[in-house]
Amino acid sequence: MQKTTLGPSGIECSAIGLGTWAMGGWMWGGGDNAAAVLAIQASLDAGVNLIDTAPAYGLGRSESIVGTALKGRRHEAVIATKCGLVWHTQQGTHFFEEDGHPVYRYLGRESIIHEAEESLKRLQTDYIDLYITHWQDSTTPVEETMSTLLELKKQGKIRAIGVSNVSPETLAEYLRYGPVDAAQERYSLIDREIEQTLVPLCTEHNVAVLGYSSLALGLLAGPIDPERKFTGDDQRATNPRFSAQNRAKLKAFFEELEPLRKQLECSFGQLMIAWTLARGSISVALCGARVSKQAIENAGAGSVRLHDAALQLIDAAAGRHLGSLA
Repeated sequence: MQKTTLGPSGIECSAIGLGTWAMGGWMWGGGDNAAAVLAIQASLDAGVNLIDTAPAYGLGRSESIVGTALKGRRHEAVIATKCGLVWHTQQGTHFFEEDGHPVYRYLGRESIIHEAEESLKRLQTDYIDLYITHWQDSTTPVEETMSTLLELKKQGKIRAIGVSNVSPETLAEYLRYGPVDAAQERYSLIDREIEQTLVPLCTEHNVAVLGYSSLALGLLAGPIDPERKFTGDDQRATNPRFSAQNRAKLKAFFEELEPLRKQLECSFGQLMIAWTLARGSISVALCGARVSKQAIENAGAGSVRLHDAALQLIDAAAGRHLGSLA
């Protein structure tokens, strides 16, 4: 497994991280707690020690699953969780409804302190390795948010500070008040905008970049059966990227990459995860999983090395088939 460091914090972690959004069930058609616990433990066994979660993933469900999975193994894991999407208060800006609860973007001092304590309880730990502002809050000054995070760090409740879904301008403002260890943003073969916007600033200030949705909600995991249906509240049911037309484009894309996949003896999903790491824009590729098989397969991408010719081949195939996949 490749390793990396979370910015100025010096915290070492695996270059592949386990994303636990789907384990919370919300927007993924439900979930299986027992299977999720086994998936987290399988990730640790396979060398993936960065576990990424958030209170909003199932209104605490995902964090509780992580806490259960890490009993007796907390020392093996680097836990990243988040703050700023709240349902205990109606301060801030209304964002969405989750299971009948209105969720707000809010990063005020008292709210962050409350969220941190609740997360510590659910995670069954006395410290969080990386604490990330999940979405930014236009109603609270960044100085107030950052001073609160620095206070929690001084108390030993968090070890490192991160931001997510942030503009370069807002990240620069965070950096005015203290070190930011990581920025978490969407990044994959078909989502590369941050290469031109956020990555240069992160590189300049030694901010690690965690790329989430490395497989684009599963779109890049391999050819999708034209007959497959996404049910319940699964967001992919209404996502235009999963249309029949796009599935045909993906099929042609993966067919072109089949010789390379065979040569490297890996899955298509592993090939796409390896691409995100080899491109050099991100420090960690976050990959979601709900069962052990998925977790183990994702972890296996850490041993796949892509030479320049392979990267050029993948980029060229993506340009031919996936350029309009939006």
